[in-house]
Amino acid sequence: MLSTGSIRNFSIIAHIDHGKSTLADRFLEITGTVSKDRMQAQILDSMDLERERGITIKSHPVRMNYRAADGKDYCLNLIDTPGHVDFSYEVSRSLAACEGAILVVDATQGIEAQTLTNVYLALDNDLTIIPVMNKIDLPSSHPEEIGRQIADLLGIEQSSILSCSAKTGVGVKEILERVVSVVPPPAGKSDAPLKALIFDSLFDSFRGAVAYVRIFSGQLKPGEMIHMINTGKEFEVTEVGHFQMGRISQDILSDGEVGYVLANIKTVSDLKIGDTITTKSNGATESVAGYKEVKPMVFSGIYPVDKDDYENLRSSLEKLTLNDSSLHYEPETSGALGFGFRAGFLGLLHMEVVQER
Repeated sequence: MLSTGSIRNFSIIAHIDHGKSTLADRFLEITGTVSKDRMQAQILDSMDLERERGITIKSHPVRMNYRAADGKDYCLNLIDTPGHVDFSYEVSRSLAACEGAILVVDATQGIEAQTLTNVYLALDNDLTIIPVMNKIDLPSSHPEEIGRQIADLLGIEQSSILSCSAKTGVGVKEILERVVSVVPPPAGKSDAPLKALIFDSLFDSFRGAVAYVRIFSGQLKPGEMIHMINTGKEFEVTEVGHFQMGRISQDILSDGEVGYVLANIKTVSDLKIGDTITTKSNGATESVAGYKEVKPMVFSGIYPVDKDDYENLRSSLEKLTLNDSSLHYEPETSGALGFGFRAGFLGLLHMEVVQER
């Protein structure tokens, strides 16, 4: 079992295209989580759509084992987050599962709107922020000026900002050393009642809904009956484990760890992102703070081209809502178009991504 003192839970936050997924790739390479021959660009972005657009939509957690300069072994849980404004609800849930955040700023473009949004989300969650300037290898970078911007934003000394090139790997090891030294280990009690935050979910057609969780206190093992605090649903746990490049099962998940829970959860609506899992007997009574309902901002009608496809469209929307709790839809009818759905999205990019998926 892991000792909580050796665990570091952190995420990478940045504006879109500032090099977040590339930096994650370098971390996986340095820690030996992925061998050189299996490495591909944006390895954590598993949807084809993510690679094609070069953006991160779903956040993927991964566990890396790292031997630091002090000779000790650490377990680093990296929770990759999307950088685009439409997906900021995914960022906020992922941040709630961390103690630290690496703020990546492009040395050619500086601080942008989404950088600010993410910094405020990280500060709201009391995270330790590690500022990093990326793309210093590009001829168009101006690190002096951008360094001043970051120092002003965070109210820190310019000398404490790390510089790296995620593409070439220069300065990346120093970032991992900084994570180990400044990000606090999780504070939890393994003998307290179980509290686990669901920060994401995924639908597996063989195993049902998979909950991605961060354990705040207590322990979780297969065979236990669990209770969702906000929805009141109950299930029996069939498997728990952690992520490396896939799911790796283990006997027990204890406080501070980030992993997954399988519990024969059939329908997607049973897993509310941001809900808290506890045990049915002697469980916690209060949920992990900071859960908000997501509000859609952009609405659009979705109709099948052929009216016989209505049921197929309904089931596809149901499947999508599993992985994307921020998509809302309700049936509507139109004199010209027949039966269809009115769907609510977080923004225009979110709408395009849903249309393509």
